[in-house]
Amino acid sequence: MTAPLILSLGFDPASFARLDGLRRAHFPADRNLIPAHLTLFHALPGEAREEIEANLATATAGTAPVALRMAGLRPLGRGVAIEVEAPALAALRRLLAQHWAGWLTRQDAQGWRPHVTIQNKVAPEAARSLLDELAQDFTPWEARGEALLLWHYRGGPWEEAAAFPFLG
Repeated sequence: MTAPLILSLGFDPASFARLDGLRRAHFPADRNLIPAHLTLFHALPGEAREEIEANLATATAGTAPVALRMAGLRPLGRGVAIEVEAPALAALRRLLAQHWAGWLTRQDAQGWRPHVTIQNKVAPEAARSLLDELAQDFTPWEARGEALLLWHYRGGPWEEAAAFPFLG
């Protein structure tokens, strides 16, 4: 069986640096196997890679880079995430989800709440403490999504499969 594929968003360099810096500072180092990311789909069928890549190339060719708003903090129970407001990205994801409906796992078929996880897999008390600390001076900021990134998932760190920049 071919490894599943993950689809995430590629950020503008300054936003990526800021988000990844937060993740490196607060995610347990021994469990932080991947950089900061915003996942659109968690498990697409690896066997369908050619079709998925063709769909992504078509979708991004006519799409301009997407406006993002890093809007606030979200408690995850055992971690903290930054909530992302992205209407254009949500519309693009809905389109892809409709096209790929037969492939979607339960997780990918349910509601999508875009976020970037900066801490996870910690004790609830540590997560609450970080949430309180970050909330003291969190200010929403604007960012940009510049590409869709396709990854192989083989149980460890993600392996880059392809990148599809927004060209519109």
